[in-house]
Amino acid sequence: MQVSLTATGGLERRLEVAVPAQRIASEVEERLKRISRTARLKGFRPGKAPLTVVRRQFGEQVHAEVVGDLMRTTLAEAIDQEKLKPAAGPRIEPITVEPGSDLRYAAVFEVLPDIQLAPVENLEIERPVAPVTDDDVDAMIESMRRQRPVFTVVERGARQTDRVTIDFEGRIDGARFEGGEGTDLSFILGSGRIMKDLEAAIEGAAAGDTRTATVKFPAEHPNKTLADREAQFTLTVKKVEEQSLPPVDEEFCKAFGVEEGGVEALRAEVRQSMERELEQIVRNRVRGQVLDALYRENRFEVPRSLVEEQIQQMQLDAARRMGVRDASQLPPREPFEEPARRRVALGLILGEIIRQQGLKPDRERVMARVDEIAAAYPNSDEVRAAYLKSAEAIRQIESAVLEDQAIDWVLERARVTERPASFRELTGFGQTNESDT
Repeated sequence: MQVSLTATGGLERRLEVAVPAQRIASEVEERLKRISRTARLKGFRPGKAPLTVVRRQFGEQVHAEVVGDLMRTTLAEAIDQEKLKPAAGPRIEPITVEPGSDLRYAAVFEVLPDIQLAPVENLEIERPVAPVTDDDVDAMIESMRRQRPVFTVVERGARQTDRVTIDFEGRIDGARFEGGEGTDLSFILGSGRIMKDLEAAIEGAAAGDTRTATVKFPAEHPNKTLADREAQFTLTVKKVEEQSLPPVDEEFCKAFGVEEGGVEALRAEVRQSMERELEQIVRNRVRGQVLDALYRENRFEVPRSLVEEQIQQMQLDAARRMGVRDASQLPPREPFEEPARRRVALGLILGEIIRQQGLKPDRERVMARVDEIAAAYPNSDEVRAAYLKSAEAIRQIESAVLEDQAIDWVLERARVTERPASFRELTGFGQTNESDT
């Protein structure tokens, strides 16, 4: 076998392989002999047909099979001989494949880059440090109270945050329309659940009052028969309920799954949950900084084929999130190019760290990750068993765990400084409306 290697630009390589005709003929002859022992040909008993007849009947097919098999085996031999590390599958270009001639073909592919890792000791990482204070726990319990408001019927006019129950009937040009009437519709006044003009008409109305309102549907209304048209609504208020927050007592604790220990047990459980959330947020932020630093300090050419694979995957993921099923409606590729390049580069960098340091998946971490995934399902025991039986699922988890181990290895050597912070700052808790109520 003769092999010649050419660098055609960047990471692309062209590998030309020549296999002697004698090797091909020998393999073809051997296969034809095996076929002749069992072949059923018209006019001959099974296995008794002359080799010349078998060759005439099967020779072309067997030659094609031998050429295909030899391309696969000799390409692997040539790649090993040249000590190449292909980034993706090759593009095969046949040169000579005719019977009686040497087999000649070319394989074109990109190779993985040689990565010279920058010293991780120079990486600067900032780790935010924050306690969960009693005030944080108080604020969280207050948020939990707002999740379970108590509504009490009142005889006064409706105010913002009251729950109002109404019957309604709408007409356009005096005629009823589909979806324009209903009974016992309940909503929080000011929550934006119904159109603003209707809310404005109801505000101040008490149970038993009837109000009217004129509403213009927006031009972009999904129902084209209503788009940009005016409707007159008659609104009858049936009930007004004032909203208040429940007391933090035994009943409140039980509503959140704390059956014993009362308020103190609830506070302890809330604190533990907040601490877990905070730990995960800090972990993610530090991880993000490590990845940013590794990407910034290790710049090298990445295989275009791998980047293209990532772009396509990211396009498909985005389409699924948008509910797009038509492949022709995929989002444009340009916004994904840099994120795809970053993802590929970081995969190669972490892979090189894992290789150089000889890291192996930590069994305890793998099992903890399996338990964490399974705990998210009601049938956690069945899910856990299914994962443990799936070699592919375990490989994916091991890969993720190895990445975490590589990041931990970097953190042990990087310059890590701690920055005081607060739970609210890191989690954003309290910075947005937590409930329509």
